[in-house]
Amino acid sequence: MLIRLLRAHLRPYTRPIALVVVLQLVQTLATLYLPSLNADIIDNGVVKGDTGYIMSTGGVMLAVTLVQILCAAAAVYFGARTAMALGRDVRAAIFDRVQEFSVREVGQFGAPSLITRTTNDVQQVQMLVLMTLTLMVSAPIMCVGGVLMALNQDVPLSALLLVIVPVLILAVSMIIRRMHPLFRQMQERIDTVNRVMREQITGIRVIRAFVRDTHEQARFAAANNSLMDVSLGVGRLMAFMFPIVMVVMNLSSVAVMWFGAQRIDSGSMQIGALTAFLSYLMQILMSVMMATFMFVMVPRASVCAERISEVLDTETSVRPAASPVRQLHGHGQLDLRGVDFRYPGAEALVLGGVDLTARPGQTTAIIGSTGAGKTTLLNLVPRLFDADGGQVLVDGVDVREFDPALLSRTVGLVPQKPYLFSGTVASNLRYGNPDATDEELWNALEIAQARDFVETMEGQLEASIGQGGSNVSGGQRQRLAIARLLVARPEIYLFDDSFSALDYATDAALRAALHREIGDATIVIVAQRVSTIRDADRIVVLDEGRVVGTGTHNELMDTNQTYREIVLSQLTEQEAA
Repeated sequence: MLIRLLRAHLRPYTRPIALVVVLQLVQTLATLYLPSLNADIIDNGVVKGDTGYIMSTGGVMLAVTLVQILCAAAAVYFGARTAMALGRDVRAAIFDRVQEFSVREVGQFGAPSLITRTTNDVQQVQMLVLMTLTLMVSAPIMCVGGVLMALNQDVPLSALLLVIVPVLILAVSMIIRRMHPLFRQMQERIDTVNRVMREQITGIRVIRAFVRDTHEQARFAAANNSLMDVSLGVGRLMAFMFPIVMVVMNLSSVAVMWFGAQRIDSGSMQIGALTAFLSYLMQILMSVMMATFMFVMVPRASVCAERISEVLDTETSVRPAASPVRQLHGHGQLDLRGVDFRYPGAEALVLGGVDLTARPGQTTAIIGSTGAGKTTLLNLVPRLFDADGGQVLVDGVDVREFDPALLSRTVGLVPQKPYLFSGTVASNLRYGNPDATDEELWNALEIAQARDFVETMEGQLEASIGQGGSNVSGGQRQRLAIARLLVARPEIYLFDDSFSALDYATDAALRAALHREIGDATIVIVAQRVSTIRDADRIVVLDEGRVVGTGTHNELMDTNQTYREIVLSQLTEQEAA
C-alpha cells in the first residue's frame, strides 16, 4: 500500500526527485573522497614533513567540503519541498474523497478516524518521504562506496565487514519485526483518543447535567493510558535498538584498531590507510544506522498508508450518473414511488414501499412517532443516501440521474440539527448563493424572523459566528439556517423539524411569511409539533417506515387512528377541532 500510494502521488515530482538523487550522489562521493585525501596528507605530508603537500591537499579538501555542503543543502531543500508537496496532495485527495462520501461512508469510518487519517497518518507518510530524500538516498551510495573505498585501502582488513554488517542488520531486523503490529495499534488508539475527546467536547452539557465528570475523566484516562502503553512498547524497542547499534560500531572500531595495528606492525599497511579505513567503516555503519532509522519509520508509515488507502479506495454509495441531467423543465414536483431503505447492517427496513407526492404551490407535511423514518425520507431527496428500492423523482427525473450541482440548486434542506460555520452572519447566509446582495440577506432574515436579533448583534451582517453557531441560541441557529436556505432560493424546500426550537408565536409568524414569499415552491415539512403542520395542504402520516395515512388535518382526524393519537397526545379534543 505504501509503495502504491507513493507511486501515485510522487509521479508529478519526478524531476525534483531526480535532482535530489543527483545532488545526494555528488555530496556522498565528496564525503567518500575526503578520508582518502586525509590519508594522503598523513602518509605523504605529515610522515615525510612535506608542508607544501599538506597545504595543497588541504586546499583540495576544503574545495571538496564546500561542494559537499552546497549539494547537501540543496538536496535537503528540494527534498523538503517535495515531501511537503506530497503531504499537501494526499490531504487534498482525502478531503476530496470524503466530500464525495454519503452519510453512510462517513459513519462507516467515523469523523475522528477521518480527521486522524487526514492529519497524523499523512504526516507519518510525509515524514518518511522527507527522511528518504534527505537520508535514505545517500545511505546505499555511502554504504557501497564505503565498501569499495575500504577495499581500496586494505583488502584483508575489509574481511571484518563480512561479519560486522550482517550482525548489525540481523539485530536491527529482529527489533523492527516486532514494531509493525505496535504501530498499527498506536494509530488505532490515536483514533480512540480522538473519538473520546470529540464526544466529550460535543457532549459537555450532557456530561455536566448528569454530573458524569468523574466517569468521563476515567474513560479518557483509559483511552489515554492505552495509547501510552503502546507508545512505551515502541519506545522500549527503539531505546533497545540504538544501544545495539552503538555497541556494534564501537566493537567494530576496536576490532579494526586491533587487526590494523598488527598489519601496520608487519609493514603491510600505512597509518594513513588505517585512519582512512576507520573513517570508511564509520561511514558504512552510519549509512546502515540511517537505513535502520528509516526502517523504524517504514512500519508506521506503512500502517498509515494502508489507512489512507482505505479512504481513497472507498467508493461512495451515492454515485454520479454517467450522463447526468443538467437542466429541468418542471417546477419542482417531488414524487417518491415505492421507496425502500435499510441502514447498513440493519435487519429491518427503515422505509418500506413509501409513496409520496409534493406539488409546487403546496405545503406537504410529514408526521409520525420517533423512529418512523421521517428524517431518513427527507435525506433521500438531496441524495445524502440513495434508496435501496423504488425511485425518488424531481419533475419526473430520478435524483440519481441529476448533475450534483443541479440537484443542490433544485433541492434545499434545513437539517434537524442545523450547523453554522465559523465566520460571519453574511458568510453563512451566502453559503448557498455567494452572489447574494445585502438586501437579499436582510429579506431572508426578515422572512426567517431573524432580522430583529441580527440587528442587535455587533456588526449586524458582519457579526461573528462561532464554529457550529456556538455563540447563538438554538432558536437563533435554526432561524439563521432557514434564512441561509431562503437566500439559495431552491425549487424544493425541505424542513426537517426546523421549527422545534421556536416558540409558538415565532413558529406561526415564520410559517406565514414562508407562505407569502415562497408559496409557489414545493415545501415539505417534517415536524413533531402538530401546530406546525395542521394547516398544511397535505399531511402524510408515517408509522414504522410506512405511509399509513394521507390527507388534511380534518380528514385524518376522522379517518386515521395513528394521526389522531399523535394529535390528542399534544392537544385536547376541542383544540384539535
